[in-house]
Amino acid sequence: MLEKLIIQKTLRVPASTGAAGDGTPVARQLDVVLLDVGFSASRALLEHIGTLAPAPAMDLAATVVSAVRELVGDHVRHNAYFIDFPDGVPDTAEFWADRLRAAVFAGGGTATDEQLRDAVASGAVNLLDLPAYGTYQHTHAELLAAHDELISAAGDRVTLLHLGDSADVEATRLYLALAGSSTPHGEADLAILSELAVTCVDGAQPAEIPVRENRAVLNGIRLVLGRPLVDVDTTTDVLRLACQVSGGDASLVTPTRFRAFRRPERRVLLAALNDVVGASPGKLGDVVRYAERWKRLGERLHPHEYDQWPHAQAVFEVARGERRVHTLAGRAEAAIRAGAIGSATSVLSAAPGLLLRSADRLLRLASEPERSGVVEAVAGALGSASGRVLLSLREHVDNRLTPMSARMYASRSRSAWVGPDERPPLPAELVAELSSLLDVEISARLPQLERPLVVDPEVLDVALPLSGKAAEGGFAVLPRGSRAPVSGELLRFFTYWRQASRRTDYDLSVLLLDDEFHTAGQVSWTNYRHDGVVHSGDVTEATDGATEFIDVPLTTGGRYVVPQVFIYSGESFDEVAESMFGYQARTREQRGAPFDARTVRARSHLRGQGRIALPMVFARNEDGWQAVWLHLYLPGTPSFNRVEDNTFTTADRVRALMERRYLTVSYLVDRWRERAEVTTWNGRVPDEPVTFIGIQAPEDLPAGSEVYTLDRLSELIPG
Repeated sequence: MLEKLIIQKTLRVPASTGAAGDGTPVARQLDVVLLDVGFSASRALLEHIGTLAPAPAMDLAATVVSAVRELVGDHVRHNAYFIDFPDGVPDTAEFWADRLRAAVFAGGGTATDEQLRDAVASGAVNLLDLPAYGTYQHTHAELLAAHDELISAAGDRVTLLHLGDSADVEATRLYLALAGSSTPHGEADLAILSELAVTCVDGAQPAEIPVRENRAVLNGIRLVLGRPLVDVDTTTDVLRLACQVSGGDASLVTPTRFRAFRRPERRVLLAALNDVVGASPGKLGDVVRYAERWKRLGERLHPHEYDQWPHAQAVFEVARGERRVHTLAGRAEAAIRAGAIGSATSVLSAAPGLLLRSADRLLRLASEPERSGVVEAVAGALGSASGRVLLSLREHVDNRLTPMSARMYASRSRSAWVGPDERPPLPAELVAELSSLLDVEISARLPQLERPLVVDPEVLDVALPLSGKAAEGGFAVLPRGSRAPVSGELLRFFTYWRQASRRTDYDLSVLLLDDEFHTAGQVSWTNYRHDGVVHSGDVTEATDGATEFIDVPLTTGGRYVVPQVFIYSGESFDEVAESMFGYQARTREQRGAPFDARTVRARSHLRGQGRIALPMVFARNEDGWQAVWLHLYLPGTPSFNRVEDNTFTTADRVRALMERRYLTVSYLVDRWRERAEVTTWNGRVPDEPVTFIGIQAPEDLPAGSEVYTLDRLSELIPG
């Protein structure tokens, strides 16, 4: 449903166009129900529902409740293996011995406690063969009956929902923001964009679509619906489009099995190719990089049947090696290998973005006389590169004063490889010069604010969303490298999964690291307790869904707390029907069921490639605890992944991320301070319209205010 999608993405409730009447009782009921899941309706929203007739008021209220429950993970039943969790969790070995005792007695055998413990310790026992191991022994209703109601605390989360415009207006606004974004989207936002593109295909369109993957999504819809393509200006745009409509990877990270195309579709794709190459023959150079995919696409498009488009036919001639072209990157690489850094810089100057991405390498390889020429070329390219490239380079040079203990490479699929940082550091004066050049250019591109800027201090440590690929969808999810303060006295991690077609066992675990990132302990299905940290019990299949919890008191001895989700067996994160990770924050006195939506601080999807998920790390500093977002997936092994087998790999990645300096919202705010009035949000509503930047929008800002919250932070990235 479109309205639900808008609510979950923007926390704005589209205004109903239903009949007028007295919906006041419905509004009161909605307010109570929302508080039970940690939300609150703004005054304007409650007043709007109160003016509707009971039937449309109830429809709107039901949509709101359904949307927010799903957003925080309250749409499923979160059961725990041990019904009294966090109390009543036994010692791990004793529990296994108890299950083995039940198996022995059921078979008519006899054994002493010592023999049972020895059998468990030997590792020869198959836990899945033990009676009742890994499957719930009570219903969700029985779990709830065993726990008191949650004791409310002052720190419980309350997220405000605002009244929006009509569904059509809200859909168009969201569509234009997503389609015109200057940063790539993650899978969740691309799915939203695809759905909105169908609804908005004949409506207002963004002035430009900077991200080529977004173009592929929109043009995929337009191709199927018979509308003209938009903004196709490279051969790779056509390849992305073919991948998109074939249900493949438009980012071109993984190969796509192309579907059969209808004749009208083939004509559109070939005509687009012909126009691109006809206008700029040099763009044939892009074909070489994806030659094999072009050959496979040619088998589906039959370009030899269309002699009226010779430039399109040339694309496939290049792919088959029948026609040779020299690429700009190839010429630059040849010059670098020959030691001609000045020549390589001149070649790359024709592609400003590529030059800036290669700047570090060129500067490291350049001699002293050549280095000034590289800096001059970089300065000349700044005005032609995208804002995202400028910010990426600014973040990069900020990390080049000293070698890192480990260098981490995170791919667009959120997998990560860590290796030694063998690059010599850049000279401090060079870093300062590049930083100054970038600061000036970025400042010049920031929009001129017509209103005073008010900034919520909690947003300052949020990493700039330079790519949506570096984050998951969900609730209160922040980009990789973002830091958020942690309140409460107890963290409760949870993971939920529901298998699609075969038995699937996910395992929630926690790794504790000390100041030097050495292992200080772990809690998992093999070790239910350590230093006050408690596991809720191992669930080994999820036909109807399964949840595992881990409680971590913030008095624990570790410096870093790393929750992880391991695939022990079965379906991958991309294959299961549903999977999620999240955390709750509670006081020690708060009881209640293991899962309560009011205490959920964040919930993210688990949809990456790999067998081990590292969603976050929690770090202790002098001011308390911070949550730091990782959004990483490790390959692991096909089966039987365990925390004990991955401590070194995990610690390496955590250390690499924690030591890296990310460019955050505070960087942009500092640029604005030089030319605009900037104040810190103190909870008091200003008297005049403002531009507000924060985690969530406050209520009752003056009319005409512009609000940038988590769903709109990417709009702050200059073009």
